[in-house]
Amino acid sequence: MGLIRGMARTAVVAGTATAVSNRVSRRQAGRWASQEEYAAPPQQYAQPAPPPPAPAAAAGGSDVIAQLERLGQLRDNGVLTDAEFAAQKARLLGV
Repeated sequence: MGLIRGMARTAVVAGTATAVSNRVSRRQAGRWASQEEYAAPPQQYAQPAPPPPAPAAAAGGSDVIAQLERLGQLRDNGVLTDAEFAAQKARLLGV
């Protein structure tokens, strides 16, 4: 009888250890998966902030034209949207 009781106890202990080990492994895998979600880089990048407003030149003419050309290049390169370009152009022209 002692032999059967010892074997049964060993089976229960081994079964419990296996169940606990499996549960710990599943929980750890879940934690790693959630950490990877936080560590992953964002899929979509925010648009850069528009350039700071440049002070209007007292002399006027050529500086405003240069700034308008620069804004046009930024729009063509995709840095500024059409709406941002229009707002900056209106600010430069004083409209």
